[in-house]
Amino acid sequence: MELNWAIGNVTCEEAQRNISSYACISINSRCYKLDNGYGYRCHCEDGYEENLYLIHGCQDRDECVVPGLNNCKYGCVNTVGGFNCPCPKGYHGHGTIGGEGCTRGQSLVLKLVAGIAVGVIVLLLSVCCLYLELKRRMLNRNKQKFFLQNGGVLLQEKLIRRERSQDDVKIFSSSELEKATNDFHSSMIVGQVEFGTVYKGVLPDSRMVAIKKSKRVDPNQIDQFINEVIVLPQINHRNVVRLLGCCLDTEVPLLVYEFIDNGTLSANIHNQAKGRFFNWSMRLKIAAETASVLSYLHSAASTPIIHRDVKSDNILLDHTLTAKISDFGASRLVPLDQTELSTMVQGTFGYLDPEYMQTNQLTEKSDVYSFGVVLLELLTGRRAISFDKPEAEKNLANFFLSILKQERLLQVLDDNIVGEGKMEQITEVAKLAQGCLHVRGEDRASMKQVAMELEGLILGGKHSWARTEHNAEEMESLLGEG
Repeated sequence: MELNWAIGNVTCEEAQRNISSYACISINSRCYKLDNGYGYRCHCEDGYEENLYLIHGCQDRDECVVPGLNNCKYGCVNTVGGFNCPCPKGYHGHGTIGGEGCTRGQSLVLKLVAGIAVGVIVLLLSVCCLYLELKRRMLNRNKQKFFLQNGGVLLQEKLIRRERSQDDVKIFSSSELEKATNDFHSSMIVGQVEFGTVYKGVLPDSRMVAIKKSKRVDPNQIDQFINEVIVLPQINHRNVVRLLGCCLDTEVPLLVYEFIDNGTLSANIHNQAKGRFFNWSMRLKIAAETASVLSYLHSAASTPIIHRDVKSDNILLDHTLTAKISDFGASRLVPLDQTELSTMVQGTFGYLDPEYMQTNQLTEKSDVYSFGVVLLELLTGRRAISFDKPEAEKNLANFFLSILKQERLLQVLDDNIVGEGKMEQITEVAKLAQGCLHVRGEDRASMKQVAMELEGLILGGKHSWARTEHNAEEMESLLGEG
């Protein structure tokens, strides 16, 4: 037999509406509905006990005192309405039997070290980012400074003055050319010129280029640099090295040309091994092509141009051994109403026109004299200046003229061309060179005449300028008894 009881015959919701008759008056009690009849009952919240029908009847129960009321493994801490099972020192988790258990936690020192490490890493990253940003800004400032220093404004002014677009001259960035030359690695050097170094480079479109880099910076070189950028694009001739562009944002100015893969004429004919493969026909062809360019510059260009530094180092040879004239840094545009320019003497010792050296008056005949020395190099295989020779032979032009006076031409000719059976042509070219080397410029032929004479020799004609008094017997006497 079971005795069941309840309070009233209403639900919990209805009972709570009437506070005066509501029985669950303890703060920590609550009402619940019976399952087998009418009415309701009260009971204390979990963790509380005692008389729930009194105002403060439900009191906190200390679960830690009664072992069966807690499942703590390492110790019990009573809380209002419950309890906690703490872990031993150095551990974290829930110290219950059969629960998550306690796991060893990081020590304060380890946490401190980790925190400091993270802080240091963040600080280093911040410093690196700041350094890179400052470096980028400094690099941009330097590029702007170099642009001004390398004559960027002067170049722009000259392009505008000549009514030419800046798009005609490609402006390369320093990073483009560094990438093209593997940061100007020594393995990419293909030659040394008077004022700098020439590197081989490969552009992103796989084009091979030659990049001329000055050794140092001075105002005279800047003028030459700007002059070459202005002059070269005006020359439309297949035997002139094509200028592709320039770079202004580096410490020294850079010029970018098409790449000519067989080096300079000087490096070929003054090398004993290579010189053997340059027969007379090749040499005559190179001489004619060089003369053709100079004739074009003097007579056919829209504005006449004096190269002012004609020499074998500035004559390049491509894969077909076609001559290409380069290095127009010293060249000068000649106004149509003038025949000479008053300038500071500039050129290469051994090729310099003696009249120009004495008067400072630059004329087209100055290029004629320099070309005459190049003809001598092709004839003799000797350099314009040879410091290892006896005093009388150091200057090729003077030595050659003295040999002709002594009628001993054969003794000075390159052995590689003597046995080819072309002595008549060789003698004609020797006399042509002699005519180019007159001390007085007015006694020299023009480059147009020289080019025509050389072309005539190639086509089978005979040298006519300055030979009216020469005949076969004179040719034999020039050659000497040899």
